Amino acid sequence: MDPVYLTEEHRMLRDTARRFIEEEVQPHGDAWEADEEIPRTAFTKMGDLGFFGVQAPEAYGGTDMGPVAMVAQWEELGKSSYGGFTGSTSAHAEMAVPHLINAGTEEQKERLLPDLIAGRKVSSIAVTEPDGGSDVAALKTRAERKGNDRWVLNGAKVFITNGCLADVHFVAARTDPHAKGSRGISMFIVEKGAPGFKVAKKLDKHGWRCSDTAELVFDDCEIPYENILGEENRGFYAVMMNFQNERLVAGAMNAGAIQNALEITTRYVKDRKAFGGTLWDKQVVRHKLATLATQAEAFRHLTYHCAWLVSEGRDCVKEVSMIKAMGGELVNRTMYDCVQLHGGMGYMRESPIERMSRDARVASIGGGATEVMLEEVAKRM
Repeated sequence: MDPVYLTEEHRMLRDTARRFIEEEVQPHGDAWEADEEIPRTAFTKMGDLGFFGVQAPEAYGGTDMGPVAMVAQWEELGKSSYGGFTGSTSAHAEMAVPHLINAGTEEQKERLLPDLIAGRKVSSIAVTEPDGGSDVAALKTRAERKGNDRWVLNGAKVFITNGCLADVHFVAARTDPHAKGSRGISMFIVEKGAPGFKVAKKLDKHGWRCSDTAELVFDDCEIPYENILGEENRGFYAVMMNFQNERLVAGAMNAGAIQNALEITTRYVKDRKAFGGTLWDKQVVRHKLATLATQAEAFRHLTYHCAWLVSEGRDCVKEVSMIKAMGGELVNRTMYDCVQLHGGMGYMRESPIERMSRDARVASIGGGATEVMLEEVAKRM
Protein backbone atom coordinates (compact mmCIF):
# COMPACT_ATOMS: atom_id res chain seq x y z
CA MET A 1 0.00 0.00 0.00
CA ASP A 2 1.33 3.42 -0.96
CA PRO A 3 1.90 5.90 1.88
CA VAL A 4 -0.79 8.59 2.09
CA TYR A 5 1.78 11.30 1.38
CA LEU A 6 2.31 10.21 -2.24
CA THR A 7 0.70 12.29 -4.97
CA GLU A 8 0.24 11.49 -8.64
CA GLU A 9 3.32 13.59 -9.38
CA HIS A 10 5.35 11.47 -6.96
CA ARG A 11 4.11 8.29 -8.64
CA MET A 12 5.13 9.62 -12.05
CA LEU A 13 8.61 10.33 -10.71
CA ARG A 14 8.76 6.82 -9.28
CA ASP A 15 7.69 5.33 -12.63
CA THR A 16 10.45 7.27 -14.38
CA ALA A 17 12.98 5.89 -11.89
CA ARG A 18 11.69 2.36 -12.47
CA ARG A 19 12.10 2.65 -16.24
CA PHE A 20 15.59 4.10 -15.82
CA ILE A 21 16.64 1.10 -13.72
CA GLU A 22 15.23 -1.34 -16.26
CA GLU A 23 16.76 0.36 -19.30
CA GLU A 24 19.98 1.98 -18.07
CA VAL A 25 21.15 0.13 -14.95
CA GLN A 26 20.21 -3.54 -15.10
CA PRO A 27 21.79 -4.13 -18.54
CA HIS A 28 25.11 -2.55 -17.46
CA GLY A 29 25.38 -3.09 -13.71
CA ASP A 30 27.57 -6.19 -13.87
CA ALA A 31 30.04 -4.40 -16.14
CA TRP A 32 30.13 -1.44 -13.76
CA GLU A 33 30.86 -3.82 -10.88
CA ALA A 34 33.76 -5.35 -12.83
CA ASP A 35 35.11 -1.90 -13.77
CA GLU A 36 34.64 -0.69 -10.18
CA GLU A 37 33.13 2.58 -11.34
CA ILE A 38 30.02 4.13 -12.82
CA PRO A 39 30.52 5.94 -16.15
CA ARG A 40 29.86 9.63 -16.40
CA THR A 41 27.19 8.94 -18.99
CA ALA A 42 25.04 7.41 -16.23
CA PHE A 43 25.24 10.69 -14.30
CA THR A 44 24.35 12.80 -17.32
CA LYS A 45 21.38 10.56 -18.17
CA MET A 46 20.13 10.87 -14.60
CA GLY A 47 20.63 14.62 -14.81
CA ASP A 48 18.60 14.75 -18.01
CA LEU A 49 15.72 13.02 -16.19
CA GLY A 50 15.87 15.45 -13.28
CA PHE A 51 17.00 12.94 -10.63
CA PHE A 52 19.66 15.28 -9.23
CA GLY A 53 17.40 18.28 -8.81
CA VAL A 54 14.34 16.99 -6.96
CA GLN A 55 15.14 19.21 -3.97
CA ALA A 56 17.09 21.88 -5.83
CA PRO A 57 15.77 25.36 -6.74
CA GLU A 58 14.21 25.75 -10.17
CA ALA A 59 16.45 28.75 -10.85
CA TYR A 60 19.45 26.41 -11.21
CA GLY A 61 17.75 23.57 -13.08
CA GLY A 62 16.04 21.75 -10.22
CA THR A 63 12.37 20.93 -9.72
CA ASP A 64 12.13 21.71 -5.99
CA MET A 65 9.61 18.91 -5.34
CA GLY A 66 10.63 18.42 -1.72
CA PRO A 67 11.60 15.58 0.63
CA VAL A 68 8.62 13.26 -0.02
CA ALA A 69 9.45 13.23 -3.73
CA MET A 70 13.08 12.64 -2.86
CA VAL A 71 12.17 9.58 -0.76
CA ALA A 72 9.88 8.22 -3.51
CA GLN A 73 12.66 8.57 -6.07
CA TRP A 74 15.46 6.98 -4.04
CA GLU A 75 13.22 4.21 -2.74
CA GLU A 76 12.62 3.17 -6.35
CA LEU A 77 16.25 3.60 -7.38
CA GLY A 78 17.16 1.55 -4.30
CA LYS A 79 15.50 -1.43 -6.00
CA SER A 80 18.21 -1.56 -8.66
CA SER A 81 20.06 -4.37 -6.76
CA TYR A 82 23.33 -2.44 -7.29
CA GLY A 83 24.07 -0.66 -4.01
CA GLY A 84 27.15 1.00 -5.45
CA PHE A 85 25.04 2.71 -8.10
CA THR A 86 22.58 4.20 -5.64
CA GLY A 87 25.34 4.95 -3.14
CA SER A 88 27.41 6.91 -5.64
CA THR A 89 24.58 8.84 -7.28
CA SER A 90 22.79 9.67 -4.01
CA ALA A 91 26.05 10.84 -2.43
CA HIS A 92 26.36 13.32 -5.28
CA ALA A 93 22.76 14.52 -5.34
CA GLU A 94 21.63 14.37 -1.71
CA MET A 95 24.75 14.38 0.46
CA ALA A 96 27.17 16.72 -1.33
CA VAL A 97 25.17 19.15 -3.48
CA PRO A 98 22.82 20.24 -0.65
CA HIS A 99 25.80 21.89 1.06
CA LEU A 100 26.08 24.23 -1.91
CA ILE A 101 22.31 24.79 -2.07
CA ASN A 102 22.08 25.58 1.65
CA ALA A 103 25.22 27.65 2.18
CA GLY A 104 26.62 28.73 -1.17
CA THR A 105 26.91 32.33 -2.32
CA GLU A 106 25.00 33.39 -5.41
CA GLU A 107 28.25 33.34 -7.39
CA GLN A 108 29.08 29.81 -6.21
CA LYS A 109 25.62 28.54 -7.04
CA GLU A 110 25.50 30.13 -10.49
CA ARG A 111 28.95 28.76 -11.31
CA LEU A 112 28.50 25.19 -10.10
CA LEU A 113 24.88 24.18 -9.47
CA PRO A 114 23.60 23.92 -13.06
CA ASP A 115 26.36 21.48 -14.04
CA LEU A 116 25.98 19.47 -10.81
CA ILE A 117 22.20 19.17 -11.18
CA ALA A 118 22.56 18.22 -14.85
CA GLY A 119 25.14 15.53 -14.02
CA ARG A 120 27.78 17.20 -16.17
CA LYS A 121 29.89 17.47 -13.02
CA VAL A 122 30.07 15.02 -10.12
CA SER A 123 30.59 15.93 -6.46
CA SER A 124 31.67 14.38 -3.18
CA ILE A 125 31.33 15.28 0.48
CA ALA A 126 34.69 14.92 2.22
CA VAL A 127 34.26 14.88 5.99
CA THR A 128 35.41 11.47 7.31
CA GLU A 129 39.06 11.15 8.33
CA PRO A 130 41.31 8.16 9.10
CA ASP A 131 41.07 8.74 12.86
CA GLY A 132 37.59 10.23 12.96
CA GLY A 133 34.87 7.98 11.56
CA SER A 134 31.49 9.03 12.92
CA ASP A 135 33.16 11.52 15.29
CA VAL A 136 32.98 14.57 13.02
CA ALA A 137 34.02 16.95 15.79
CA ALA A 138 37.43 15.23 16.01
CA LEU A 139 38.55 16.10 12.47
CA LYS A 140 42.13 17.28 12.02
CA THR A 141 42.35 18.62 8.45
CA ARG A 142 43.44 22.26 8.73
CA ALA A 143 42.70 25.32 6.62
CA GLU A 144 44.80 28.46 7.09
CA ARG A 145 44.69 31.84 5.40
CA LYS A 146 47.52 32.71 3.04
CA GLY A 147 47.55 36.43 2.42
CA ASN A 148 44.24 37.98 1.57
CA ASP A 149 43.23 35.77 -1.33
CA ARG A 150 44.00 32.09 -0.55
CA TRP A 151 43.28 29.23 1.83
CA VAL A 152 45.81 26.45 2.36
CA LEU A 153 44.49 23.02 3.35
CA ASN A 154 46.48 20.20 4.93
CA GLY A 155 45.15 16.81 5.95
CA ALA A 156 43.51 13.64 4.68
CA LYS A 157 40.02 12.27 4.11
CA VAL A 158 39.05 8.61 3.78
CA PHE A 159 36.07 6.51 2.60
CA ILE A 160 35.01 9.33 0.26
CA THR A 161 32.31 8.23 -2.18
CA ASN A 162 33.03 9.56 -5.70
CA GLY A 163 36.50 10.52 -4.49
CA CYS A 164 38.13 9.63 -7.83
CA LEU A 165 35.33 10.69 -10.15
CA ALA A 166 34.30 13.97 -8.54
CA ASP A 167 34.98 17.35 -10.12
CA VAL A 168 33.91 19.22 -6.98
CA HIS A 169 34.63 18.22 -3.37
CA PHE A 170 32.94 19.83 -0.39
CA VAL A 171 35.58 19.55 2.32
CA ALA A 172 35.37 20.05 6.07
CA ALA A 173 38.48 21.53 7.70
CA ARG A 174 39.42 23.15 11.00
CA THR A 175 39.88 26.91 10.66
CA ASP A 176 40.33 27.76 14.34
CA PRO A 177 43.18 25.66 15.77
CA HIS A 178 42.38 26.77 19.30
CA ALA A 179 38.70 25.79 19.24
CA LYS A 180 37.79 22.45 20.74
CA GLY A 181 35.35 19.82 19.54
CA SER A 182 32.76 20.94 17.04
CA ARG A 183 33.79 24.59 17.08
CA GLY A 184 36.16 26.13 14.57
CA ILE A 185 35.25 23.93 11.59
CA SER A 186 34.47 25.36 8.13
CA MET A 187 33.40 23.96 4.76
CA PHE A 188 35.32 24.55 1.53
CA ILE A 189 34.89 23.98 -2.19
CA VAL A 190 37.91 22.14 -3.61
CA GLU A 191 37.80 21.52 -7.35
CA LYS A 192 39.68 18.86 -9.28
CA GLY A 193 43.12 20.09 -10.25
CA ALA A 194 43.62 22.38 -7.27
CA PRO A 195 47.37 22.57 -6.52
CA GLY A 196 48.30 20.34 -3.59
CA PHE A 197 45.18 18.17 -3.86
CA LYS A 198 45.36 14.56 -4.96
CA VAL A 199 43.54 11.26 -4.79
CA ALA A 200 45.91 9.11 -2.74
CA LYS A 201 44.31 5.82 -3.71
CA LYS A 202 41.13 4.13 -4.76
CA LEU A 203 39.92 1.86 -1.96
CA ASP A 204 39.05 -1.83 -2.38
CA LYS A 205 35.69 -2.57 -0.74
CA HIS A 206 33.67 -5.56 0.44
CA GLY A 207 30.55 -4.26 -1.33
CA TRP A 208 29.39 -1.29 -3.40
CA ARG A 209 31.93 -2.46 -5.98
CA CYS A 210 30.76 -0.11 -8.75
CA SER A 211 31.01 2.96 -6.52
CA ASP A 212 34.44 4.53 -6.43
CA THR A 213 35.62 5.22 -2.88
CA ALA A 214 38.88 7.00 -2.27
CA GLU A 215 41.35 8.48 0.16
CA LEU A 216 42.05 12.16 -0.47
CA VAL A 217 45.14 14.12 0.55
CA PHE A 218 45.58 17.88 0.90
CA ASP A 219 49.26 18.83 0.97
CA ASP A 220 49.53 22.62 1.09
CA CYS A 221 46.45 22.63 -1.16
CA GLU A 222 45.71 26.19 -2.27
CA ILE A 223 42.20 27.34 -3.12
CA PRO A 224 40.78 30.83 -3.67
CA TYR A 225 39.61 32.68 -0.56
CA GLU A 226 36.07 32.87 -1.96
CA ASN A 227 35.88 29.03 -1.99
CA ILE A 228 34.89 28.95 1.65
CA LEU A 229 31.35 27.57 1.78
CA GLY A 230 29.08 29.29 4.25
CA GLU A 231 30.09 31.01 7.45
CA GLU A 232 33.60 30.56 8.79
CA ASN A 233 33.83 28.30 11.87
CA ARG A 234 30.21 27.17 11.45
CA GLY A 235 30.86 24.17 9.21
CA PHE A 236 30.07 21.55 11.84
CA TYR A 237 26.49 22.79 12.06
CA ALA A 238 26.15 22.64 8.27
CA VAL A 239 27.38 19.03 8.32
CA MET A 240 24.97 18.11 11.09
CA MET A 241 22.06 19.79 9.32
CA ASN A 242 22.66 17.89 6.11
CA PHE A 243 23.20 14.62 7.94
CA GLN A 244 19.43 14.61 8.47
CA ASN A 245 18.84 14.65 4.72
CA GLU A 246 21.56 12.05 4.17
CA ARG A 247 20.00 9.69 6.71
CA LEU A 248 16.55 10.13 5.25
CA VAL A 249 17.92 9.22 1.80
CA ALA A 250 19.61 6.18 3.33
CA GLY A 251 16.25 5.14 4.76
CA ALA A 252 14.61 5.44 1.35
CA MET A 253 17.31 3.39 -0.39
CA ASN A 254 17.22 0.74 2.33
CA ALA A 255 13.44 0.53 2.01
CA GLY A 256 13.78 -0.09 -1.72
CA ALA A 257 16.55 -2.66 -1.31
CA ILE A 258 14.54 -4.58 1.31
CA GLN A 259 11.43 -4.68 -0.91
CA ASN A 260 13.47 -5.88 -3.88
CA ALA A 261 15.18 -8.61 -1.85
CA LEU A 262 11.85 -9.88 -0.55
CA GLU A 263 10.34 -9.92 -4.04
CA ILE A 264 13.33 -11.81 -5.47
CA THR A 265 13.33 -14.31 -2.61
CA THR A 266 9.57 -14.89 -2.65
CA ARG A 267 9.75 -15.74 -6.37
CA TYR A 268 12.67 -18.06 -5.73
CA VAL A 269 11.09 -20.07 -2.89
CA LYS A 270 7.84 -20.44 -4.85
CA ASP A 271 9.82 -22.06 -7.69
CA ARG A 272 12.40 -24.00 -5.70
CA LYS A 273 11.44 -27.67 -5.44
CA ALA A 274 12.31 -29.50 -2.23
CA PHE A 275 10.89 -32.34 -0.16
CA GLY A 276 8.01 -33.12 -2.48
CA GLY A 277 6.86 -29.54 -3.00
CA THR A 278 8.26 -26.02 -3.08
CA LEU A 279 10.00 -24.12 -0.29
CA TRP A 280 6.96 -21.83 -0.19
CA ASP A 281 4.89 -24.81 0.96
CA LYS A 282 6.85 -24.87 4.22
CA GLN A 283 5.16 -22.79 6.91
CA VAL A 284 8.47 -21.76 8.45
CA VAL A 285 9.53 -20.21 5.13
CA ARG A 286 6.23 -18.39 4.60
CA HIS A 287 6.25 -17.04 8.14
CA LYS A 288 9.86 -15.87 7.85
CA LEU A 289 9.05 -13.87 4.72
CA ALA A 290 5.78 -12.59 6.18
CA THR A 291 7.60 -11.32 9.27
CA LEU A 292 10.23 -9.56 7.16
CA ALA A 293 7.54 -8.04 4.93
CA THR A 294 5.69 -6.71 7.97
CA GLN A 295 8.83 -5.09 9.35
CA ALA A 296 9.66 -3.67 5.92
CA GLU A 297 6.23 -2.08 5.58
CA ALA A 298 6.44 -0.48 9.02
CA PHE A 299 9.90 0.87 8.25
CA ARG A 300 8.80 2.20 4.86
CA HIS A 301 5.88 4.14 6.32
CA LEU A 302 8.04 5.59 9.10
CA THR A 303 10.46 6.82 6.42
CA TYR A 304 7.71 8.55 4.45
CA HIS A 305 6.24 10.02 7.63
CA CYS A 306 9.62 11.48 8.49
CA ALA A 307 9.90 12.97 4.99
CA TRP A 308 6.54 14.63 5.59
CA LEU A 309 7.76 15.99 8.95
CA VAL A 310 10.76 17.53 7.18
CA SER A 311 8.49 19.07 4.53
CA GLU A 312 6.45 20.63 7.34
CA GLY A 313 9.56 22.13 8.91
CA ARG A 314 9.24 20.07 12.09
CA ASP A 315 12.09 18.96 14.31
CA CYS A 316 12.57 15.27 13.55
CA VAL A 317 16.17 14.52 14.51
CA LYS A 318 14.93 11.67 16.68
CA GLU A 319 12.83 10.14 13.90
CA VAL A 320 15.59 10.48 11.29
CA SER A 321 18.03 8.81 13.68
CA MET A 322 15.50 6.02 14.22
CA ILE A 323 15.25 5.54 10.46
CA LYS A 324 19.02 5.34 10.01
CA ALA A 325 19.42 2.90 12.91
CA MET A 326 16.44 0.72 12.02
CA GLY A 327 17.11 0.70 8.28
CA GLY A 328 20.75 -0.29 8.59
CA GLU A 329 19.91 -3.21 10.85
CA LEU A 330 16.75 -4.32 9.02
CA VAL A 331 18.33 -4.36 5.56
CA ASN A 332 21.17 -6.53 6.87
CA ARG A 333 18.83 -8.90 8.69
CA THR A 334 16.64 -9.17 5.59
CA MET A 335 19.58 -9.89 3.29
CA TYR A 336 20.92 -12.51 5.72
CA ASP A 337 17.60 -14.37 5.74
CA CYS A 338 17.17 -14.02 1.98
CA VAL A 339 20.59 -15.57 1.37
CA GLN A 340 19.65 -18.37 3.77
CA LEU A 341 16.40 -19.06 1.91
CA HIS A 342 18.30 -19.20 -1.37
CA GLY A 343 20.52 -21.91 0.09
CA GLY A 344 23.74 -22.54 -1.85
CA MET A 345 22.56 -20.36 -4.71
CA GLY A 346 22.50 -17.38 -2.36
CA TYR A 347 26.25 -17.76 -1.93
CA MET A 348 26.99 -17.67 -5.66
CA ARG A 349 28.18 -14.53 -7.40
CA GLU A 350 25.64 -15.10 -10.17
CA SER A 351 22.83 -14.47 -7.70
CA PRO A 352 21.69 -10.86 -7.16
CA ILE A 353 21.06 -11.67 -3.50
CA GLU A 354 24.74 -12.45 -2.97
CA ARG A 355 25.72 -9.00 -4.25
CA MET A 356 22.90 -7.29 -2.40
CA SER A 357 23.94 -8.88 0.89
CA ARG A 358 27.47 -7.50 0.48
CA ASP A 359 26.20 -4.09 -0.52
CA ALA A 360 23.89 -3.94 2.51
CA ARG A 361 26.63 -4.37 5.08
CA VAL A 362 27.70 -0.74 4.93
CA ALA A 363 24.16 0.44 5.70
CA SER A 364 24.71 0.15 9.46
CA ILE A 365 28.09 1.91 9.25
CA GLY A 366 28.14 4.75 6.70
CA GLY A 367 26.43 8.06 7.39
CA GLY A 368 26.40 7.41 11.13
CA ALA A 369 26.86 4.00 12.72
CA THR A 370 23.84 2.34 14.32
CA GLU A 371 25.29 2.87 17.80
CA VAL A 372 25.68 6.61 17.18
CA MET A 373 22.13 6.85 15.87
CA LEU A 374 20.69 5.04 18.88
CA GLU A 375 22.51 7.47 21.14
CA GLU A 376 20.87 10.36 19.27
CA VAL A 377 17.48 8.72 19.85
CA ALA A 378 18.23 8.12 23.53
CA LYS A 379 19.17 11.77 24.08
CA ARG A 380 15.70 12.78 22.98
CA MET A 381 13.71 10.24 24.96
